[in-house]
Amino acid sequence: MSAIGNAADSIKFTGIASAEELAACPGVSSAERFEKGPVAVVECVQEIPCNPCEHACSSGAIAVGQPITRLPVLDGAKCIGCGECLAFCPGLAIFLVHKNYTDTSSLVEFPYEYLPLPEEGAMVPCGGRDGGFIAEGKVVKVRRTRHNDGTALVVVEIPKEYFMDIRTICRKGAVHGRG
Repeated sequence: MSAIGNAADSIKFTGIASAEELAACPGVSSAERFEKGPVAVVECVQEIPCNPCEHACSSGAIAVGQPITRLPVLDGAKCIGCGECLAFCPGLAIFLVHKNYTDTSSLVEFPYEYLPLPEEGAMVPCGGRDGGFIAEGKVVKVRRTRHNDGTALVVVEIPKEYFMDIRTICRKGAVHGRG
């Protein structure tokens, strides 16, 4: 057993952060902060030597400090929701979430390294951390960055109830249907 839940369910063995690991993650804002507008979600749960997110954040909302293996801590009060940190994370573990985009939808922005890139306005199958289908989403924006070898950032509008679940666009061959 690990300190957090069953070791067999941990990112170390599955490649996907478990619910317990995400709940203990210091990079996830409070429920109150999600109500205030766009905010970064740093789903980094492994203590590895890495800190590009800290240097990418011009508002000082992300801190790693010393030792460099500490998990990034997000200060939601300092986060201005600019999304500049997303493309700097080599682990693609940072997302921008706007929970209350409309009464019924949220926006989720994530790094996307596959081609072809989706087109703005397209309806796409959106998936969770494991790549499995959760719900359809509408591509609102696609932008290329200079960082991480030109990693693209994709913004999708999704049903609000999945704002903490959807983290990607499903690739061809992904199984549709939750569960």
